[in-house]
Amino acid sequence: MELTNISGKKVSVSDEIFGREFNRDLVSQVVTAYRNAGRSGTKAQKTRSEVNGTTKKSKKQKGGGARHGALTAPIFVGGGVTFAAKPRSFEQKVNRKMYRAAMASILSELNRQDRLVVVDAFDVDAPKTQGLVDKLAEMKAGKRPLLVVEDASENLYLAARNIPYVEVRDVQGLDPVSLVASDTVVMTADAVKKIEEWLA
Repeated sequence: MELTNISGKKVSVSDEIFGREFNRDLVSQVVTAYRNAGRSGTKAQKTRSEVNGTTKKSKKQKGGGARHGALTAPIFVGGGVTFAAKPRSFEQKVNRKMYRAAMASILSELNRQDRLVVVDAFDVDAPKTQGLVDKLAEMKAGKRPLLVVEDASENLYLAARNIPYVEVRDVQGLDPVSLVASDTVVMTADAVKKIEEWLA
């Protein structure tokens, strides 16, 4: 199949990567797994056996209201937690074939929805935010554009740094969450070829 470059040129691309059927379940699984991999899983609470406090009976058995033993019990302020959270890993296993298929599925859906824009090259002459803002406005890239280039320059990174919701990624740093969250994906022709090599 062919993608239309913003300048009107046709770019030949693989049907397997930019024209495959959208697999919602697979994309959902991969996006969830990617997000979970970034979770620290370090939350920790203490059970009643771990709380620092005496286990001595707090008051006499009779005549003092409710009968109870140690003040480390969960019903008391400062006591332990009944089902205490412990550090754990949220990692979900996603093999390479599934990940690549999900990425291709997302790119294909972006193409179908006309949210994928191909340009010959994308860069700025100076690390100035306004220059990049004007360039994106001219392309009608939306509020949350993702700029994908083969090798991003320092000027481009610096120019995009102060613009909310604008992301700059090279092909190696591309991930499913950034693709799904973007209004428009602006991709250079060289980046398209690099992605084809990666997902082939």
